[in-house]
Amino acid sequence: MIPDCKLCGVRIAARSLWQHCKNRWKPSNHGCSSCGGYFDLARKEDRIRAIDNESSDPNFWNDAERAQKMQQERARCEADLQTFAALKKKIDDALELLPLAKEDPSEMPAIEAMAKDAEAGVAKMEFARMLSGELDGNNAIVAINAGSGGTESQDWASMLLRMYKRWAERRGFTVEMVDYQSGDEAGIKSASFFVRGQYAYGYLKAETGVHRLVRISPFDSNARRHTSFSSVFISPEIDDDIEIDLNEGDIRMDTYRAGGSGGQHVNKTDSAVRLTHIPTGTVVASQAERSQHKNRSTAMKMLRAKLYELEMQKRQAEQDRINSTKKAIAWGSQIRSYVLQPYRLVKDHRTAFQSGNTDAVLDGDLDGFMEAFLLAQGGKGFVHDGDSADLDV
Repeated sequence: MIPDCKLCGVRIAARSLWQHCKNRWKPSNHGCSSCGGYFDLARKEDRIRAIDNESSDPNFWNDAERAQKMQQERARCEADLQTFAALKKKIDDALELLPLAKEDPSEMPAIEAMAKDAEAGVAKMEFARMLSGELDGNNAIVAINAGSGGTESQDWASMLLRMYKRWAERRGFTVEMVDYQSGDEAGIKSASFFVRGQYAYGYLKAETGVHRLVRISPFDSNARRHTSFSSVFISPEIDDDIEIDLNEGDIRMDTYRAGGSGGQHVNKTDSAVRLTHIPTGTVVASQAERSQHKNRSTAMKMLRAKLYELEMQKRQAEQDRINSTKKAIAWGSQIRSYVLQPYRLVKDHRTAFQSGNTDAVLDGDLDGFMEAFLLAQGGKGFVHDGDSADLDV
């Protein structure tokens, strides 16, 4: 027999958890305009019905791109509702099985495991409340650029590229490369790619900034310790119905031959496109397509997204909500340090979150850093950006 006090403890914990859910997951007046914030369940249900009603119109698919985006929005809302329903079922099942445990103690470990699983689910969904920004649910565009330092920084940029691709794979997201500039001897000078998946931008926006690597250089015959820098800039893939004031006269287009693999056609014609927005100095490039026209279309989409993100950051800076995210790629401006020598530690200087498992982090285990950033952003709990006084390297 299991003592009544232990059964009562589990019962109270499960019921408190469910009451917490009901209290917290009420309609919000902020958050995503389409789904009303991550846990605004009633508004999500209303939004699904609205999309279903609109999709029943015979003319719904006349605008295929808009229709597809609405269906994707519906899928996101539906997934959130299903996650909530599954969590509620876990709590209900734990409460229903408690009387059985009083007679059969062997059931108690399973019930306790169900309660802990439900608690973990609540914590995960509570964190997801932070992903309520207007564009958090969008796909992301990632741009990586090597800093000064030649081969060292270019190799570090390629390590970052691999890290983000591995992170995307872990989450089941897809990655589409649109630009890739190989390094002189190793690594990359720059790379740009789409990350497509639910809340891709919401998570990846935590990665914008300068990343610093400290290690024994594999390119130094004297095995000396080197410090390298690379920058990462994240922007949301924005819909065409979001207006960005772009003057064609402010855009310079350069064409060049695409590098890397891609067949004879790609490498023999000037199909790659580089666009420069002269007023801001913003540069984007695309070489993934065989057609120059398609590459220009992709580059324009990237340019619009980047300018949109820059404008959002400017507004946020004016309101003193976040620090500037585009800085010189040099010491003192880094958001995160990856130290492989003389000890092993990855530390985020904005949140003080750190991990000693550097191999796992470089293999894409970034969720802890992203979650710490979003939680700090929601509670304005940032430390001084670039504060690395406790990293004696």
